Amino acid sequence: MSPVNKQAIAAAFGRAAQSYSQHDELQRLSAQGLLRSLGENTFPRVLDAGCGPGSNSRYWRDAGSHVTAIDLSAQMLDEARQNRSADRYLVADIEAIPLPDAQFDLVWSHLAVQWCGSLPQALGELYRTARPGGKVAFTTLLESSLPELNQAWKAVDRQPHANRFLSQEAVAQALGGWRYRSEVQTVTLTFSDALSAMRSLKGIGATHLHAGRESKPLTRGQLRRLELAWPQVQGSFPLSYQLFHGIIERD
Repeated sequence: MSPVNKQAIAAAFGRAAQSYSQHDELQRLSAQGLLRSLGENTFPRVLDAGCGPGSNSRYWRDAGSHVTAIDLSAQMLDEARQNRSADRYLVADIEAIPLPDAQFDLVWSHLAVQWCGSLPQALGELYRTARPGGKVAFTTLLESSLPELNQAWKAVDRQPHANRFLSQEAVAQALGGWRYRSEVQTVTLTFSDALSAMRSLKGIGATHLHAGRESKPLTRGQLRRLELAWPQVQGSFPLSYQLFHGIIERD
């Protein structure tokens, strides 16, 4: 696995901080799936780990929770603060959360742990900060996400243009030893053209590649080949995500 450059990840999401809410359809649909998996919404103290611009923090605050919001990106945290999404804000790495043990009734981490270097380390930190009897609720992307994007790029070059996410088996292995339940959800978004689909990724900051890449703009010919190779559905350009929702019971 390629090493994780946390500063580059934070910078990519920081650049998208102000545009994020215009491209967050996946995040909204996925958060609804995680909420359904959780099945309850009364938690006095909530940690939102990887809060982004704070939409989920705001949900929990509106539900009556005292919310601590953390994110790797200071710019994302500024957006959350401007939106008055939480009660406390902290720039922090999920793999090394600078908070004491057993603080929260719910530790919520939505579409953030896939950016960590070690899923077991990240989950261990989330678990550590939950109080006994509390819960950890998280969502991560699985390896079968973005098949259309990966297929289309093969017509242009052989370089990676999307990160490789973990398999469902690897995520389950990282959960070994804990009491948990899980669900897998597939979300497919549709776009009018390939460029719009790729801009949706840029709009939420999900553009950092762990393996690195050359930042060259597409030529017209490359874009044409990309569009022809994109598996279209009734003239639209789909982009599919497979999501793993996990609920861990804190002993």
